[in-house]
Amino acid sequence: MSCVILGAGKIARGFIGHLLYLSKIPFTFIEREKLLAELLNTRGKYTVNILGHSEKNCQVTGFQALSFAQEEEAVKAIAQADTVFTAVGGKNLPALVPILVKGIEKKAETGRDLNIVTCENWKLPAAVLRDGIEAQIGEKEKAYFAEHVGITEAVIMRSAIESGEDLLKIDPLVVNVQDFWELPVDASRIAGSLPDILGLKRVSEFTGFLERKFYTYNAANGTVSYLGALLGYEKLADAAHDERIVRILEGVYQETAQALSKKHHFPLEEQLAFTRTSKKKLQDRTIEDFIERNARDPLRKLGKDDRLVGSARLVEEYGTEPHSLCTAIGAAIYYENPGDSSAEELRRLREEKGVDAVLEQVCALDAEGTLGKLVKEKIEMLKEWRWIHG
Repeated sequence: MSCVILGAGKIARGFIGHLLYLSKIPFTFIEREKLLAELLNTRGKYTVNILGHSEKNCQVTGFQALSFAQEEEAVKAIAQADTVFTAVGGKNLPALVPILVKGIEKKAETGRDLNIVTCENWKLPAAVLRDGIEAQIGEKEKAYFAEHVGITEAVIMRSAIESGEDLLKIDPLVVNVQDFWELPVDASRIAGSLPDILGLKRVSEFTGFLERKFYTYNAANGTVSYLGALLGYEKLADAAHDERIVRILEGVYQETAQALSKKHHFPLEEQLAFTRTSKKKLQDRTIEDFIERNARDPLRKLGKDDRLVGSARLVEEYGTEPHSLCTAIGAAIYYENPGDSSAEELRRLREEKGVDAVLEQVCALDAEGTLGKLVKEKIEMLKEWRWIHG
């Protein structure tokens, strides 16, 4: 029994690797950054700190690490694995297809099952991989792929937070994580079985689970981050305690809960209970998370299917005007951070071509459509409140 983790970032190390280590399952990181792979091999260990619960801190050992440049070894590791986890960020999934195709083709020689579990905050990540692999896999391996390779999705609920410089000097691989241990996985797309991993929860009725998390947790995170930035907050939890922001946040929860419960046919009260777990996490001051990290890359986070605009479109589709979400979108459009190239590009577009251009080119919304007009209305409201200046 062995596993591979594609990626060696904070979630890969601080959640997937952590659970595998505690489950006594050998695993290999395959990482694009050669220096990170080398550092993992050189040190041979890293620390996982559980925020607010230091008695649960853990030192992870016994893993191997390869870089993507070590293609022969990487392909062999995939072929020998029972399960491959991806934790690379959704936008990087297409780049995994070539190495996965080669690994699957080699695995086909054994005839044994292989499961690929996506651990990404992304829309339909399993479909991205399946479509890419189907387009590239060899003719003689297609039957094996269809019958013996499961590509399924997990929902990542544990947050991994960047460490301070002082801590990184002691352990450059240290990861600070939330005290959350469940890894829900869509059981309907598994080939054979998954290893017995601590925290892994096989969910039979997974429909809407990932979307539910994304349009609840991520929409709430974006709301607090961008409104908090306007009000000058540095820490996420501090912004999430500001009563002015909380009022808008509660509106976002109500809007998304109504839409998600209608779309996926689960009780509204159940979804509202789920929103309370999101709020508790945002307000947890033991998780020292920063606005800058969460607001980073606003061009992507303002995309038409992402946390704010995607949520607003969903809410509108199911018959509600997303007033609170459009307030959050307005705040995001005015997010500024000179150290963030995406934020700088957003600022230039807004200043040179106007909010309409941002709505159309970044959010893919009709500036004179219902949502476009509502966002502009909320921007004027934020200016009246003096949350947006100028």
